[in-house]
Amino acid sequence: MATITGSIEINCPVEEVFDFVADERNEPKYNPELLQSTKVTDGPITVGTQFAAVHLSRGRSVDLTIEVTECDRPRRFGSRTTMPGADIRGVLTFDPIANRTRMCWTWQVRPNHLGWLLAPVVRAVGTRQERACWTGLKQYLERQRGSQ
Repeated sequence: MATITGSIEINCPVEEVFDFVADERNEPKYNPELLQSTKVTDGPITVGTQFAAVHLSRGRSVDLTIEVTECDRPRRFGSRTTMPGADIRGVLTFDPIANRTRMCWTWQVRPNHLGWLLAPVVRAVGTRQERACWTGLKQYLERQRGSQ
């Protein structure tokens, strides 16, 4: 298993960042590796809500299922992602800092095949991918906020 952690500060209020991130349908707007995401359960986004998504991995489309495992607006959001190559569980935390948000992530990535051998590679690649994803979120939200 590989653990991936990090944090980023976003110049937007905590509720705005939480709500945008919690709705997985928004991720393709800031993460070029997520090609599409569709909410497949009815009702509001809460524990048990599921999304079907398509991720671009090494030039191939990979289907994933994302399930909300924690939803404590606007402080904590957890999810489980299942895909052919791995099972990913994690939590995002959102802390207000003046009119900004510090968002932290912790992911536990369990590769399905020879995971113990792949953990160092998964950690290195995952850390780089997460930083790029959340930097994209920061840029997207701050750009949207600036155009209002």
